[in-house]
Amino acid sequence: MNIAVLGYGTVGSGVVEVLNTNQDSINKRAGQDVNVKYVLDLRDFEQDPIQEKIVHDYDIILNDDEIEVVVEVMGGVEPAHTFVKGALEKGKSVCTSNKELVARHGAELMEIASENNVNFLFEASVGGGIPIIRPLHNCLTADEITDIKGILNGTTNYILSKMSHEGLDFDTVLKDAQDKGYAERNPEADVEGYDACRKIAILSSLAYGKQVDFEDVLTEGITKITKSDIAYAKKLKAGIKLIGMSKKLGHDVYAMVAPMLLPESHPLVGVNDVFNAIFVKGNVLGDVMFYGQGAGKLPTASAVVSDVVDAVKNKGSNIMASWKSEKRVLSDVKKSEQQYFVRLKGAGREEAVKKTFGEVTFVSISDEKDETAFLTGTMPEKEYDEKIAGLGEVVNMIRAEL
Repeated sequence: MNIAVLGYGTVGSGVVEVLNTNQDSINKRAGQDVNVKYVLDLRDFEQDPIQEKIVHDYDIILNDDEIEVVVEVMGGVEPAHTFVKGALEKGKSVCTSNKELVARHGAELMEIASENNVNFLFEASVGGGIPIIRPLHNCLTADEITDIKGILNGTTNYILSKMSHEGLDFDTVLKDAQDKGYAERNPEADVEGYDACRKIAILSSLAYGKQVDFEDVLTEGITKITKSDIAYAKKLKAGIKLIGMSKKLGHDVYAMVAPMLLPESHPLVGVNDVFNAIFVKGNVLGDVMFYGQGAGKLPTASAVVSDVVDAVKNKGSNIMASWKSEKRVLSDVKKSEQQYFVRLKGAGREEAVKKTFGEVTFVSISDEKDETAFLTGTMPEKEYDEKIAGLGEVVNMIRAEL
C-alpha cells in the first residue's frame, strides 16, 4: 500500500520516523506493507534519506493511482483543504492532524469520503496521541453524549501547572515554555484559547451530529490569570485549568473555552505539565476520562499512523460516520449555570456583596489587601452579569464548579 505525506515538518517527519521504527508491527496490523512513496514539501532535504521521495508538485501525488492513502500534516486551511478534497474525490483516503481544517471543513470532507467509499480520518487533530475521536465515534452507536470537558492544550496546561506549583507569574512561565519549545514565539493561539476552541468544536460536532462552528464558541484564554488567582484557588482547595467544554441539556447545546476553578479532588486538576485529558459523560456510559500527551512530534505522529493503518485495513469501505453539515446553533452561554469566583476592587465590601448575591464564600490572601474576593452560588451567567454590574470594578472573574 503506497502512501504520500504532505508536509515534512515536525509531525510529517514524525510520521516517517514512526513508520520506519515500527515497520514490522505496523505492516502486520495493516495486513500488508505500508510504503511511503512521496513526501510533498516546498523544501529540499539534501542530508536526509527522505530526499529521494521529495516532490514539490502535488499533482504528481494526485494523479498517481498507486497512492491510496494521503497523510496531510501541513497545517492551516489552504492549500490543505484543496489538496485533501482533491485526494478524496480521486478515491484516496486521507489521514490528518490538522485541527483547523477539520474544525472548518470536517463535515464536507467526511461527506466526500463517504460518497467515494474512502475515509477521512483525523484522530490526531484533537489530543495529539490520546485516542479520543475513535472511542467517541464508537460510543455514539450505543450512547448519547451529554457532556465533554477537557484540558485540550498542553502549552496552557504547562503554564498553569508551573504557576501553581512554583508560584511564578504568567510572563515568567510563558518565557520558560517558549525556551523549552512548548510554546511558539507567537503563543496567541494557545494562550488565548483558540487552539482549544477548535478542538472542542470538533468534539462537539462529532458528539452532537451537526457542524459546530468554532467562531460561535465563547473563548477566553489564560493571559489574565495571576499569581494571586492561583493563591486564592489554593485557599479554596481548588485548581485553575483552561477547560474546553460542551454540554447538551435537552435540545440546548452549550460550548465554551475558559479558565475554570475545579476542586482538588477533580481528576482534571491532577493533570499537569503538557499532558491533556478529556472527560466524557454519556447517559449510559457514565464518566470516562482519556489521558495522555496531547502534543509533540511522536505522540501526534503515532495517532496519524494509527489512522493510516485503519485506512489500509478498511480499503473499499467507509468507517467514519460524518456529522451533518447543517449548522448547530449553540445556545446562549449566558443561560448556562455555574459558580463565579470574583475579585472585587476595594476592601470591606462584604455587606454589599451579601446584599446582592446572598450566601457566598469569602476568601482572602495576604498579598491582596485592597479587594474583596468571594465565590458565588450556582446561577445563570446572565444573572451574574446583572448582579455584578452594580458592585463596581471587577479585578478578575473565573468560572467555577466547586
